[in-house]
Amino acid sequence: MIKPRSAVFRFYLGGVRPMEVGYYNRGGCSTAGGGIIDGWAEQEGEFMYKDDILNLIKQSPLEIDTEIQMTGKPPTMANSEFLTNKEQGDWAETIVFKAVNEYSGDYFAVKYGRSESIAAGDDGFADFYMEYQSELNAIGKRPDILIFKVRDFPDGSIDIKNDQHIRQAVAAIEVRSSSFLADKYAAFMRDRQDRAIKKCEEIRQDIINTDLGDLLMRKNQTIYNLMSNATDDTFRELDFRCPSWSSTKELRNLTELLKNLKENIKILHKRDYLGITPKIEDVALVNRWIQKYNVKHFYLQVFFDKAYIISFKDILALVSNDNNDGNNFSIERDVKNQGKTTIKINVQIGKEVLGKIDMPEHKSALKELDRGRLLFYVTFAGGKGYLDNKIFLRDVINA
Repeated sequence: MIKPRSAVFRFYLGGVRPMEVGYYNRGGCSTAGGGIIDGWAEQEGEFMYKDDILNLIKQSPLEIDTEIQMTGKPPTMANSEFLTNKEQGDWAETIVFKAVNEYSGDYFAVKYGRSESIAAGDDGFADFYMEYQSELNAIGKRPDILIFKVRDFPDGSIDIKNDQHIRQAVAAIEVRSSSFLADKYAAFMRDRQDRAIKKCEEIRQDIINTDLGDLLMRKNQTIYNLMSNATDDTFRELDFRCPSWSSTKELRNLTELLKNLKENIKILHKRDYLGITPKIEDVALVNRWIQKYNVKHFYLQVFFDKAYIISFKDILALVSNDNNDGNNFSIERDVKNQGKTTIKINVQIGKEVLGKIDMPEHKSALKELDRGRLLFYVTFAGGKGYLDNKIFLRDVINA
């Protein structure tokens, strides 16, 4: 048995982003079918959370392979960027863990993991990695934090190797971290968009309200009509092939203005929001864990000034509607995330569950590899997250 404030285990794989994992369940098994399981009952005909999730996945346009089997080879060496990402991920998880336990009197958080760490290149890492792959294939991807009712465990003792205890969790949280200040990023992007729109309108006026407008109408009436009808709200919708007229000075000037317009439209097309970032591959693995434990699952993205949360169920519903594609989410191959395909959901779709985070202290650290190579990275300590208990209760506990 462990107390809720037990140490967390997060092992890391050299050259890739952190992978979150908890205790390995050796010999444990779940209770299938109906019957009473640890205080909750699956009544005949009852539609359960796990069924809802599975149906959403089956209807998803993402073609998620729920039977996926992880067969990757273990990395052979860690790198500095990865170690920094691992430290940042650990810090973010601790911020969430402490915030829930400090500000939510009726609920408490448990770090769903082991206490030791092992790195790519360390003795025994290959065996450890393969064991982790086996766990993913058996029960799926474990969330970082579980939330329990205090009244269910008055002494605060949770055995995280006990399947019946795990099923009594009221929420499971996957914590993601990001190296941004959310407010500053949003302000920067708003300013960039405003400047691009202003420039588009200036170019439109320089063409339509001058002799260049008549010239453009003669040369390409389609582009002329697009520009004539464009407004601040529709510039991002403009799409045309930029001409390369050059026979006269006027045509060269017109071509240059159109190229400049095109460049500013490209700015308007760029993603202008920070994202909550589940990997496509993880969707199947999260579902596998949900099918075993039937606990509501959430993604929580921690920035250095605040944090946003969204339910796994809402993620699946969001990406199933192609009207949201490009506006509320995008799907990208993320270089910083092993090149894996990642869903990037506008954080504003989520809820600001930590409305403020105090900046942590940070300092340099090093890891010496067996052959004498030194890896320098950044560690984080301190800081504090402030839980919005109203949002926590409404959008997590009672979701």
